[in-house]
Amino acid sequence: MASPPADDQGSPTPARRERPSRLIDVGVAVLLLVADAVIVVVAGLLLVAVGLGTAPSPDSSRRVHDRDTPVLAWSVIWGVPAVAAVGAFVYARLRMPVTAVVQGLFTVVCVLLAVAWTRMLLS
Repeated sequence: MASPPADDQGSPTPARRERPSRLIDVGVAVLLLVADAVIVVVAGLLLVAVGLGTAPSPDSSRRVHDRDTPVLAWSVIWGVPAVAAVGAFVYARLRMPVTAVVQGLFTVVCVLLAVAWTRMLLS
């Protein structure tokens, strides 16, 4: 049997990237977890503040629905979950499983918040 050539430069298969160390993966995951927690808390507080500010007064019998939500608001509301999903995919491709899971959970929370914001703005 012939041994494989020592030089793989001629092979069509690209060399696999090395995955980052587990310590770097966990460190990045912890940093992103803290940043994601701050984002979720701020978004939740804004949701409550805007929801309370736009709630109709109890003595008002008719509903006035003449306000229009700007396109920029919709872009932010649904853009954050999209960016989070892309981030989770990128970390999975970089072979950083802990960070990918953290970003995946953040994506789920962002989608839930986006649904809540959408319901509030459309009501």
